[in-house]
Amino acid sequence: MSFRIRPATEADQPAISAMVRAAGINPLSLQWPRFRVVEDVGRVIGVAQIKIHGDASRELASLAVAPDRQGQGIGGALIHHLLAQPEGQPPLFLMCRNELEGYYTRFGFRRVERGEMPPYFRRMSRVAAVFMAAAALFGEQHRVIVMCR
Repeated sequence: MSFRIRPATEADQPAISAMVRAAGINPLSLQWPRFRVVEDVGRVIGVAQIKIHGDASRELASLAVAPDRQGQGIGGALIHHLLAQPEGQPPLFLMCRNELEGYYTRFGFRRVERGEMPPYFRRMSRVAAVFMAAAALFGEQHRVIVMCR
């Protein structure tokens, strides 16, 4: 199977939004100019972005792959593409469910504790903890962690 990774275009915005929502991940700040998309035969099958926050921290975010294409290396290819950056870039953070820690460790990310987090991630980890506590009331047991590379 062949696919290509390219910068998103304005025409990709509906596919980006739909894919992120279908994956059940944070649907905020989905501006297409920050995204890279994976395309195969004219169909967007994967998306991801790097966000720059107000405290200048950078976040690998909104990584989603079409369900029928998961397990084919598309997410990994997107991560490698986004990590291929000039030396000297500030650290790259991400937030994920704790069960995905092993996946991101393969790409050089490591879990960081609260004291190592930039202000944005300290704030968001508190917000995520509230949402996860609410989800636990409905039987969902997840914990959100912050990782850095």
